[in-house]
Amino acid sequence: MEIMYHSTRDNRKKLTASQAVLQGLAEDGGLFVPDKLPVFDIDIKQMLDMDYKQIAYEVMKLFLTDYTKEELMYCIEHAYDEKFDTEEIAPLVYADRAYYLELFHGATIAFKDMALSILPYLMTTAAKKNNLKEEIVILTATSGDTGKAALAGFADVEGTRIIVFYPKNGVSAVQEKQMVTQKGNNVKVIGIHGNFDDAQTGVKMMFNDQTLKEELKEKGFVFSSANSINIGRLVPQVVYYVYAYINLLKNGKITENEKINVVVPTGNFGNILAAFYAKNLGLPISKLICASNDNKVLYDFFAQGVYDRNREFILTSSPSMDILISSNLERLIYQIGGGDASLNKQLMSDLGSQGKYTITEDMKQQLMDFYGGYADEKKTASKIHTLYDNTGYIIDTHTAVAGAVYDDYRNATRDETVTVIASTASPYKFARSVMTAIDSEYEKQEDFTLIDELCKLSQVAIPKAIEDIRKAPVLHDTVCEKEEMPAQVKGFLGL
Repeated sequence: MEIMYHSTRDNRKKLTASQAVLQGLAEDGGLFVPDKLPVFDIDIKQMLDMDYKQIAYEVMKLFLTDYTKEELMYCIEHAYDEKFDTEEIAPLVYADRAYYLELFHGATIAFKDMALSILPYLMTTAAKKNNLKEEIVILTATSGDTGKAALAGFADVEGTRIIVFYPKNGVSAVQEKQMVTQKGNNVKVIGIHGNFDDAQTGVKMMFNDQTLKEELKEKGFVFSSANSINIGRLVPQVVYYVYAYINLLKNGKITENEKINVVVPTGNFGNILAAFYAKNLGLPISKLICASNDNKVLYDFFAQGVYDRNREFILTSSPSMDILISSNLERLIYQIGGGDASLNKQLMSDLGSQGKYTITEDMKQQLMDFYGGYADEKKTASKIHTLYDNTGYIIDTHTAVAGAVYDDYRNATRDETVTVIASTASPYKFARSVMTAIDSEYEKQEDFTLIDELCKLSQVAIPKAIEDIRKAPVLHDTVCEKEEMPAQVKGFLGL
């Protein structure tokens, strides 16, 4: 059964999966969604003896139906290899009444590796399938993690170039060092004076600039995206929720068909949308618990049915979630709106013109499986501290937001359902915030001294991604105003 893709704002034009992966963002500014959400074509029990790669194939083949088995397996085999520091790819760790799904064992020690390790292969395979002659220019905005993972994935990949924009003062020291030391003849990293939403809006505007796109095409270039607006980023993220469930079932932690809860720290909504897609596949998920930090636009949305970005943008210790425009929420809005593209287009127009939109009561009723919560800075630090004190397990700030929200959820509902928490980054990536949460005395120490101290406390080896940047030279030092983003792109491409 072939799945076709169309825009959330116009469902008349159909694309194959590979065409949607190549294009990234629809021409009307909408996001590509499947014409129907697929369901498992085998029983979950049949996956019990499968490893991560095999499960990835069983999931991804349902969404990417115009890729042959050979093409898809080629992409999977080359993505989930020795770039990950564990054969499990995404291990589960039990600590304090929850299972932490560690999604940070890839090359850049954040969950974005789970999808961005495979996206370059999906994209270059798609280019061949569709006889694309132009060079692909990956245009990406990052709140910290996507940038480095995309850079690592696309560095020196033939037929591609990648340009990453990030908020100059809105990422951690390690995140920035990871990006600005990136090697590769086809890569460019640019800081902007502004926040992530400014970077993301600037990228979307370039995608929608027909004059710019025509100018690029004349010179042999075509835009695509590595952000989770690209369906090729989203589909691989569905896999690890299925893998986690299989892992729990195989190890006797749950029984057949037993439901689990999933807690996801999110800003752009892609990671929890992937869990929603997994639930629609037929994975027994009860509650989808959406965890926000102080930028709690999603928490307010689930509480009130109003999405309102008209508020102060707050810089937190969990910068990858410092987002007020959650792009991937548009896919969920389209789904709960009954696939009404005109309604969705109007709501997104309201967001652009007024900074907010309100969903209908019928749509709110379809969000009953979601639970929104948020953790402020104090609660986030407290979770890191108490989890370490009680168990010796150390988590990063984003995972701590999720852990704190889960604690609040359990206290409020008394729900004892087995729960998986998406652990989205290594604590090494946010060593300063993590170590000062454990003991304020660490505040006085240098960043890499803190990393050495974290190694002593956690008894976890310092990841190669960290060791590699200790003395790496800065290769990218460009900083620009948000209005200058198109000029920077043109300059890099020699236009």
